[in-house]
Amino acid sequence: MRCARSILLLAMLALWMPGPSASAQSLPSGPTLPEVPAPTRDPDARHSIVIPIRPVPVPVVLHLAPDGSDEGDGSAARPIASFTRAQALVRRLNETNDVTVRIAPGTYRLAKPLRFTAEDGGRNGFVVRWEGAPGAYPVISGGTRVSGWQLADRARGIWRARIPTGIDPRQLTVNGALAPRARIEIPRTAVTFHPWGLAIVDPAWRSLADLSDQRRIEVEGMSWFTHRHAMVDRIDRDRIVMQQPGWRNNLVGYDTFARPVSAEVARLFLVNNLAFLREPGQWVADPAAGLLYYRPRAGEDMAQAEVIVPRLDHLMSIGGTLDLPVRDLEFRGLSFRHTSWLQPSGPEGYVSQQSGAYLAGELAGYPADPIRDCSWGCPAFERMRNHWRQQPAAIQVAAASRIVFDDNRFGQLGQIALGIGNNPDANATGIGLAATAIEVTRNEFRDLAGGAIMAGGISRDAHHPSRPELAVRDILIRDNRISHVSHDYKEQAAVLVTYASGAVIMHNDISDTPYDGIDVGWGWGINDPGGSAEYYRRHRSYYDQPGNIVYDTPTILRDTVIVGNRVGRVKQWFPDGGAIYHLSADPGALIARNYIYDVAGAGGIAIYLDEGSRYVTVRENVIDRVGGVWLNLNSQDTIAPRRTALDNRATGNWYNSGRIQGSWTDYLNNRAEGNVAVKGDVWPDAAQRVIAESGIRPLSGTAR
Repeated sequence: MRCARSILLLAMLALWMPGPSASAQSLPSGPTLPEVPAPTRDPDARHSIVIPIRPVPVPVVLHLAPDGSDEGDGSAARPIASFTRAQALVRRLNETNDVTVRIAPGTYRLAKPLRFTAEDGGRNGFVVRWEGAPGAYPVISGGTRVSGWQLADRARGIWRARIPTGIDPRQLTVNGALAPRARIEIPRTAVTFHPWGLAIVDPAWRSLADLSDQRRIEVEGMSWFTHRHAMVDRIDRDRIVMQQPGWRNNLVGYDTFARPVSAEVARLFLVNNLAFLREPGQWVADPAAGLLYYRPRAGEDMAQAEVIVPRLDHLMSIGGTLDLPVRDLEFRGLSFRHTSWLQPSGPEGYVSQQSGAYLAGELAGYPADPIRDCSWGCPAFERMRNHWRQQPAAIQVAAASRIVFDDNRFGQLGQIALGIGNNPDANATGIGLAATAIEVTRNEFRDLAGGAIMAGGISRDAHHPSRPELAVRDILIRDNRISHVSHDYKEQAAVLVTYASGAVIMHNDISDTPYDGIDVGWGWGINDPGGSAEYYRRHRSYYDQPGNIVYDTPTILRDTVIVGNRVGRVKQWFPDGGAIYHLSADPGALIARNYIYDVAGAGGIAIYLDEGSRYVTVRENVIDRVGGVWLNLNSQDTIAPRRTALDNRATGNWYNSGRIQGSWTDYLNNRAEGNVAVKGDVWPDAAQRVIAESGIRPLSGTAR
């Protein structure tokens, strides 16, 4: 008995041993924690000691309000005013308590982006939450309001207002929606393409040489799957001389300015000059003079209009280190608004490759005649594949774990809204990748310059991490509503996951986008075990370039689940890609019970398994009103008998339009069987259940 009593006493002492109490920390008057009392001895007991049970830490709530004061203590009666002060208070509490920062209704205009490190997340298993007041969605803004509008040109209906000198944004918000910049379309037949720029061959366009502010004019090109941007240097008579290296880089690779995949669908635009301000709802800035010009839409009253010009290139970066990531940090009920990513306005332009990836810098071994020798890949281009960059998102997450974005609103942002585990070049912390257990649920993404969500990187460390901590794992994207995105970077998918393990994309509603709805995978099979025969010397010479090796080990891409999504009215600009699109080997991948509808155009594709797709199961999807192909497999038959896309299975799907394409053969072990053609809208009961259950689910029950 004495032995048992001693063991019990030691166990109770171990449970009691206190850590530092919150009341011992320096904190303004306001929320504190109860003291842990010292142990006391019962004078009437000979062999006992009274051990108090350590109190459960009390969750702390700090209050943040536009009319608060940083002299306040964070209580409801004395709220603080700034995110900086709130972060300082959180850091005093988050080692010993759950902490919630409750944000009152209003607009919070940031002077600089927010930065969250490991100090700002929950520590020791606690959680830090930043929450808007219920139903209020307070606005975190990177912009400033423009007022004092005056009529500048009555004949053209153009108004102008003062803005701070030097501000040169690429986006503008008018009455709660992004407004397009001034632009005109120029026929591709009016110019010819050269390494130095464009030669004007149609005399009707030689008046471009008379324009002022020529160095701020932008050339945009769109074709099969790229949306390219490059800046003018000057216009000399019939020569549009372009800024470098952006223009030169836009001439190499695939689907380029000069040699698009399809000249029939390719379009060319001139953007960002007062002379191009011809359509209602468009605008242009004059940063040197500090002026903003706008042509109102019908019914817009500029005396009452809310016009916001962005001043920040991103709103928030979350990133620790590989050894000390940010953990247990949540954001709920907030509205993220008003950024503008400015790199495309400089000499680099935006050398679009696919869905937010771009080429930058000087290329070694640049070909003497890039249009002739590098419009379908070349050594100089292939050398750079593992060095492509990613567009930095407005909200950036890397070196982080257990981060939650729930019930927020993302809009009027000048790039991809939310970036998770992207390259280091796409995160202001300089740390990339290394994102695990990230949840993105019940948010609304609408009215964005770029895509909604980009998860994963595209570097060597992204597909074959040099340290296990670099891997992107366990990303959950669920019950989000995404629409009208990718306005200014139209080649970006609404949702992109590149290299990640165990990503789940489920029950989202995605609509009205220029490119794909959901894209998963990267690398075109070149980084999978054994590589891709398409990229050897006889074809694209990728593996002849330094550092581009044939791996014997798989990438981290595996076990992707794309289930229960509702995807429609996508692919409104580009023939390439699919409403749901997949690249490279993905063991355990499942595309199931999605409802895909209204994919217009003769070449519209619903589900597309592109280069190197392997081990993908496509089942019980409903395909409704697709213009071209309901199921496409890029089996790369031109390199037969070599094989790349194999071991895929499509079964039990329903479709009322489109055809199947690609080699579904025994030789490739690709199986397409048991799929059901339906006439009109006479869907079987099982298909009707898929349609009814797709998209966002009710909040109650187990749906969350």
